Amino acid sequence: MKRDALVALALRVANALPAAAQSQPFGEDVEVFKVVGKVFALVDTGEGEVVVTLKCAPPHASSLVETHASITPGYHMNKQHWISLGAGDDIDPVLVEDLVGNSYDIVVSLLPRDRRPL
Repeated sequence: MKRDALVALALRVANALPAAAQSQPFGEDVEVFKVVGKVFALVDTGEGEVVVTLKCAPPHASSLVETHASITPGYHMNKQHWISLGAGDDIDPVLVEDLVGNSYDIVVSLLPRDRRPL
């Protein structure tokens, strides 16, 4: 998947999730997505190598890093709980959609029940 397509897809999927809020606290080249104030995705719209950073369960994260050259431990994040996706032939739209949704689900599951979006 090419960089522009990866960015566009990640932005579209993250924005479509319930109660997702988009902001730019790190500058105009990084879109940060939160649910109830908790970060679940960072999308670099600038020119860096890392494009999308997502929360991921540690066993799943290590498996993805081992099997995909374009997935690395989270850039500037906890390397056990976050992964970063770069553009590459081993990244496809279904994988991106699944990983963004999975990141969102992890963050929502950690919220108190009364604060979870419906």
